[in-house]
Amino acid sequence: MIVKNRLLNYSGYYIYQDTDFFKMSLDSVLLANFVTINLRDKNIIDLATGNAPIPMFLSFRTKAHIYGVELQKEIFDLGITSVNENNMNEQINLINDDVNNLYSRFKSDFFDVITCNPPYFRTNSDSFVNNSLIKAKARHEKTLSFEDVCKISRYLLRMNGRLAIIHRTERLMEIVDTMKMYDIEPKKIRFVYPNHKKDSDLVLIEGVKGGRTGLKLLSPLFVYDKKDIYSDEVRSMFGE
Repeated sequence: MIVKNRLLNYSGYYIYQDTDFFKMSLDSVLLANFVTINLRDKNIIDLATGNAPIPMFLSFRTKAHIYGVELQKEIFDLGITSVNENNMNEQINLINDDVNNLYSRFKSDFFDVITCNPPYFRTNSDSFVNNSLIKAKARHEKTLSFEDVCKISRYLLRMNGRLAIIHRTERLMEIVDTMKMYDIEPKKIRFVYPNHKKDSDLVLIEGVKGGRTGLKLLSPLFVYDKKDIYSDEVRSMFGE
């Protein structure tokens, strides 16, 4: 069922979602707030954008042109509806295509920033397997692996351009190794914890194409202070 929800606490902004698919998650909010955005940035692209929450959040932070790429037509259409209704279509351009086809759509070294909230699980993983093909593609690397993300990012990013992702903490070493293999040097990492009593389950990482070695480990981010009560930092990301 398609529903129209407020875009967090941003007054007058909405996002269309389908309750049968994945709805916008906190992961998108965290990534959109984590990525480094500079005044000189001209072009940004969000890979595997879903119904486009990250492009919409980034539009509040930058005047750069923002692209979003989503393979699954049903989810892409929701993003188009949201972008149009929020009058963001002059800044945000959504593309219904496979990320691996972007070599033919854009010239190399075109983007200043790439963001991606990729599928978290390998195709041989039984974690959170779902019978829905749409959900399975969103969770598992059926059509987009993390190596695919790094490979296309090396092509699309200008020198010193930035790739920012959110992923499972358990895959951190693989993520770092893959980024470095494609000449994207990890520059800052922030671990995300459900609360003060649990281990980190997510990690935010930003790398720079052709960057020098030198990694900054940021302070931990706690999602909840108490049960079902968001921390002050997370609530500050919700707008207004």
